[in-house]
Amino acid sequence: MRADETNFVKLIREGKEAGMEFVIDTYGPLLASIVKKRLYAVPERAEECINDVFLGIWKNIDCFDERKGSFVSWAVGVARLEAIDMLRRMRREHQTVPLEKLEIAQEDGAFEALVSRELSEETEEILGCLSEKDQELFRRIFVEEQEPEEAGKALGMTRDHVYVRLSRGKKKLRGKLKERKRA
Repeated sequence: MRADETNFVKLIREGKEAGMEFVIDTYGPLLASIVKKRLYAVPERAEECINDVFLGIWKNIDCFDERKGSFVSWAVGVARLEAIDMLRRMRREHQTVPLEKLEIAQEDGAFEALVSRELSEETEEILGCLSEKDQELFRRIFVEEQEPEEAGKALGMTRDHVYVRLSRGKKKLRGKLKERKRA
């Protein structure tokens, strides 16, 4: 039996390849364009996804209901969902790396010491415009990452006093950084 617009769904439901050949010939370019639009960043996976779309149509033709809409609309939905599934699979593949392929970087102590020294010098230069007590407060909170309450307690300040000094200190630092940029 030859497939046409009136009987191709029936042929697919009966498991006859002629119905799928009609779908591929008639709707293939449309479905391919939908898949390629979704997978534009990975065109090498588009062909596999298009094949998955046709397989999905073949296996799930019983889910298609002529009373709810046209075959084209249903097939376009299948294509969109397959493309989204492909993107999800790729994301999972990308996130999973076998342990054998992981390389553990050796720490370069000299480089780390140099970076630390440079940061310390720059930090000291920037904090130089603050009072000794404010410098200690900023070091504790922003370098040592202590909680403001904890740093204030160690320096004998109330919580509110800590936040006032931080606010004023930040204002001074912004002014100093603006001067550095102009120079």
